[in-house]
Amino acid sequence: MKKLLLLGGLRYLIPVIKEAKKLGYYTITCDYIPENMAHKFSDEYHNISITDREAVLSLAQELQITGIMSFAVDPGVLTAAYVAEKMVLPGCSLKSVEILQNKGLFREFLRKHNFTVPKAKAYSSFSEANNEIREFSLPIIVKPVDAAGSKGVTKVSDLKNLERAVNLSKKHSITDTFIIEEFIEAEGNPSDSDCFSIDGELKIVTFSNQYFDKDSKNPFTPSAYSWPSGISTKNQKELTKELQRLINLLGLQTSLYNVEVREGKDGKAYIMEMAPRGGGNRLSEMVEYSTGLNLIRYAIKAAMGENFSIPKRKTYKGNWAELILYSNREGNFYKLEIDETVKKFLVEEDLWVKNGEKVYSFLAANYAIGTLVFNFNDKKQVENLIRNRERLVRIIYK
Repeated sequence: MKKLLLLGGLRYLIPVIKEAKKLGYYTITCDYIPENMAHKFSDEYHNISITDREAVLSLAQELQITGIMSFAVDPGVLTAAYVAEKMVLPGCSLKSVEILQNKGLFREFLRKHNFTVPKAKAYSSFSEANNEIREFSLPIIVKPVDAAGSKGVTKVSDLKNLERAVNLSKKHSITDTFIIEEFIEAEGNPSDSDCFSIDGELKIVTFSNQYFDKDSKNPFTPSAYSWPSGISTKNQKELTKELQRLINLLGLQTSLYNVEVREGKDGKAYIMEMAPRGGGNRLSEMVEYSTGLNLIRYAIKAAMGENFSIPKRKTYKGNWAELILYSNREGNFYKLEIDETVKKFLVEEDLWVKNGEKVYSFLAANYAIGTLVFNFNDKKQVENLIRNRERLVRIIYK
């Protein structure tokens, strides 16, 4: 039986494991947290850190795996590429993944190849950054070069807050390195969604509306998504063209990508992030809901070296919205109340906490407590849900 090694054990891996089993594959998970939920669903589990490349490589060789994935698990992406390259398994080249996974290297690559990109530079110390900070126009974003889930991100509008922002970013960086970049204000909502290429050709491109709660503990952690996107047709075409150019330049072949883009107030289209993995917050699942395209299945087949084809065209079946459930304060969860005016459009409720369980303030994506999926008739209903979510979807505490 062909074996698929999945790095990590977060709940986002559960649909990947289930899909892999449908396809007849033997599933193996590994990380250093045996209690993680996905391990209960895999056929086999090993207690090994996913950032320990050599240990994961030894495990993969011992088990004679057929494919490896780090789906929605950012810390394992480099390891997956390393193991795949060493064992000559399907996957993106390690050199390309190193560029995509490091925000400093990625920004420099985009600048070098004349992509539309904000002014940005990576630093390893506050003094180094402070010496050059006058070269940037405020506001700026300070963030770790190698972290995901909106950890360690700060918007700085007053330079007296720079050192604190730098210290926070360094705290969340594996390499103790951070990036400063000029803030690009979005026209409408930015996009965070998943895309797919086969043999270097971008076959599936999806854009979303990504929403944030300015009143949450971390206003840069996504609070909701909707499809289709409000980005202009002109800039969607431009972004598609530039994503394909990026794939060509990096020599990428068959892969799933989590892509973050935005349309700036200046009218330009910006590629902000492109990670060779599925996105968190169930984004691939939401793409399947809204278009019928099963990105998880395609990603598994790609990792296992299977030949397959997918339709390039997609049509959105209604207006889809995903609410990320979270708390803006600490407390003991009692229940979730959904107003009847929107409940009739509810497709799925996925609640991750139980009555009496403690919940925490929404500091990062891993503090979410569930998701709700809605299918509305028109975008005005989506806008109403987002605008009035505190009234329409209520978390009740004990």
